[in-house]
Amino acid sequence: MTADDVLFVLTLLQRAETDVWVGGGWGIDALIGEQTRDHRDLDLMHRQEQEAAVLTALSTAGFVESLNFRPIRFVVEAADGQEIDLHPLVFNDDGSAVQASPDPQRPFAYPSSCFVTGTVHGMPVPCLSAEQQVYFHQGYEPTQRDRHDMARLHRAFGIATHF
Repeated sequence: MTADDVLFVLTLLQRAETDVWVGGGWGIDALIGEQTRDHRDLDLMHRQEQEAAVLTALSTAGFVESLNFRPIRFVVEAADGQEIDLHPLVFNDDGSAVQASPDPQRPFAYPSSCFVTGTVHGMPVPCLSAEQQVYFHQGYEPTQRDRHDMARLHRAFGIATHF
């Protein structure tokens, strides 16, 4: 997934009047303001109530659902292998949100302050904050990509990471 691909997808979803935020590796690169590594997919958080509009917009670009772990997440894939990992969020009145998790009693929490703006190719894009990115990189054995991403966040923001 290239930076141009990311901007294409975000423009497509913006035209569909949906709200999405970039997470994962591209979200970290958006916070830093430059691409720091190759990315196999694009992680997007979206408003659960806008899911039909998100899927309709992505299907017009040739994406089809290839994995369904709803309500936690699902994946759409294009014929060329591009993948988008989608995470439905339910928003509260205060701007915070929750995402279902494997443990229904402990949903993933998104404080309102975690919805920020980064840049991809100099273009502003909605993304998750550095603190939220670190929060999601806990509780599992990190990959080399995870270690790279956390090191970049630490260098750019001085934020403490657990590995």
